[in-house]
Amino acid sequence: QVQLEESGGGSVQAGGSLRLSCVAPRRVSIINNMAWYRQTPGQQREWVGHITAGGSTDYSDSVRGRFTISRDMAKNTMYLLMDNLKPEDSAIYVCSIYYYGRTSYGQGTQVTVTS
Repeated sequence: QVQLEESGGGSVQAGGSLRLSCVAPRRVSIINNMAWYRQTPGQQREWVGHITAGGSTDYSDSVRGRFTISRDMAKNTMYLLMDNLKPEDSAIYVCSIYYYGRTSYGQGTQVTVTS
């Protein structure tokens, strides 16, 4: 199991921006398939977007054009830049990594968007 650590969540007004970080241990390369999910109470975990080992990205329809996934190999960190946030984006955001045949998830970071 890989321990991932998310940070960067908080409270922001609608239309604002936040950047979330997902740090992996140094022993684990982030040049693997990684993803962001979000979850609200009573709802299924929702896929937000991913970045492949090769660097390709894809996003759910609900965030495409507003969210951007990137990574910094020097910091062993994946990012989720969220622009033009909406109240419906409020959730706990969780990152994952697919590493040696297993998917590991972080604990998540809370994002709250107020209108």
